[in-house]
This record gives sequence, structure tokens and C-alpha cells, in this order.
Amino acid sequence: MSRRRQIYEGKAKILYEGPEPGTIIQYFKDDATAFNAEKKGTINGKGVINNRISEYVFTRLSHIGIPTHFIRRLNMREQLVRQVEIVPIEVVLRNVAAGSICKRLGLKEGDQLPHTLIEYYYKDDALGDPLISEEHIACFNWASQEEMQDIASMAIRVNDFLCGMFAGIDIRLVDFKLEFGRLYDGDFSRVILADEISPDGCRLWDMNTNEKMDKDRFRQDLGGIEDAYQEVARRLGILNNDDNSPGEVLDMSAHRGKMRGKPAKK
Repeated sequence: MSRRRQIYEGKAKILYEGPEPGTIIQYFKDDATAFNAEKKGTINGKGVINNRISEYVFTRLSHIGIPTHFIRRLNMREQLVRQVEIVPIEVVLRNVAAGSICKRLGLKEGDQLPHTLIEYYYKDDALGDPLISEEHIACFNWASQEEMQDIASMAIRVNDFLCGMFAGIDIRLVDFKLEFGRLYDGDFSRVILADEISPDGCRLWDMNTNEKMDKDRFRQDLGGIEDAYQEVARRLGILNNDDNSPGEVLDMSAHRGKMRGKPAKK
């Protein structure tokens, strides 16, 4: 059997050539980075849980008519997606003041913003993903005016849906990042949602305690990050307390130890 061809490796995922033309296999890693990769580490089982959460969210979004690159989950760490040309813009939606906007504008973390704010960042690790305006996007032709209208419209719809979805499980969606890609059909292309949606790219706070349930626990050395990611998945109904559930055990070394002590199935 021939080894599949790796196309790209990023900070959190590896992309492989898919089994059919126009498809890619997206592999979720346990690697964690922060502050433009100045801080690096490993979050045990992160790739498994992010794969499951992203599958769940993208599937729910498709039900409300948001076009996405997601096709299906293949296994615990991989999913099959449509091959797209990534638009070099990170779209950040902010509902509550947190992170870089507090430093830039002197806001207090946790303050509710007057309305949802959309920010755009140029995707370039070497430059630190700088904040840009729609004027920059038009000037450098990173996306057309029509594409930006579609992106902004989809982003607001995604935000409205996810705010309601998370509020239903007592989680506040503080802010989150989206990426979009061009899906080509001959000379024609349309913009669809791509990448992933998971606690890696969302700020999620418990509505009752304001406890952080996302990658800020890694950024700020708060500890308990694996438990936080799993709690998000449990509240979404992705995981349960049954250790026999195939997606439940995220600590794979501990899982293997448990399995060695169990009798073989007949």
C-alpha cells in the first residue's frame, strides 16, 4: 500500500492528499501553540476532541445552509474535507471583550461589546497575522468585494447560530476565528467555510462561573485544559461518561493501559 502524500503541516493539523480528486484528509494534532508559536506544548488528546467538536459544529451549520468544506469524519483524528483555496484572511468575531482587543483599546476583559464586532487579520505567521481593514483586502486583492460580502454574511449567521447553541449548554461564546476557502467548479468559484471550529479557535466561558473552557487555559497556564475541552464536548452531547465510547477516552496511553487489563472479546 502506498504512503499517502502530505500536502501541508500547520501548527494544529496536517493535510494529506485525499482518496478522490478534490478531497483532502485533515489530521488533528495534539500540538498546541500560543503567541504566534512563541509558546509550544502538547495537550493530550486535543486532536481527538477537536476533530469531534469540529465535525459536530460543521454538521449543525450545514443544516442551516452554511456551505462548508466538511464531508465526513474518518476516524478519531481525521476527517475528509473538500479541497479549497484558502482566502488569506482570518475572520474574528467578538461578542465580549477579551484577548488582543483589550490591549489595543484598553477594554476590560469580560465587558459585553455594544454589538458583534468583525475583525480581519492577514494570514501570515512571519508577520504575526496583523489586523487589517477591508481597504487593505481590496487594495491587495486578497478577496473580491462580492466574496467579502459573502464572508461577512456567513460569519454573522455562524455567530448567531453558535451563540444560541452554546448558550443552550451554559457556555458564553466570547469570540472565535473563522477561515474561508474558494471551492472551484471550472472557472467558477464560491466561498465556503473551511478549517475547523473548536476550543482551539474559540473563547468559551462557563455562563455561571466565567471559567475559561478553551485554549486560554494553555496560554495563561491555568491548567486543566484537557478537562475543559472534554467538558465542552460532553455538554454538546458528543461524549458521555461511558468509558467504552470510542471517542470518550482522550488519554490514549491510559486507555491502552486499561485495555491491557481487560479480557479479549470473543
